[in-house]
Amino acid sequence: MKLTFIRKTVFSGETNCPSLYRTDRDTFVVQGWRVLDPETLAQLDIPAHETVVEVPVDVLAEITARH
Repeated sequence: MKLTFIRKTVFSGETNCPSLYRTDRDTFVVQGWRVLDPETLAQLDIPAHETVVEVPVDVLAEITARH
């Protein structure tokens, strides 16, 4: 899979997290903060092969703006 960087949050400073990438498979890859809070996770049905991340609105807004 080839990734094309789209945007990182303005809050990331020198790091690239959280970030948004577009793939060559017509999908997006989201890099974010791992959600570990049990109360939050209890609201979701997450299979063992998946995870949940949190990203700021400014990162996801880029999808609407450019894609």
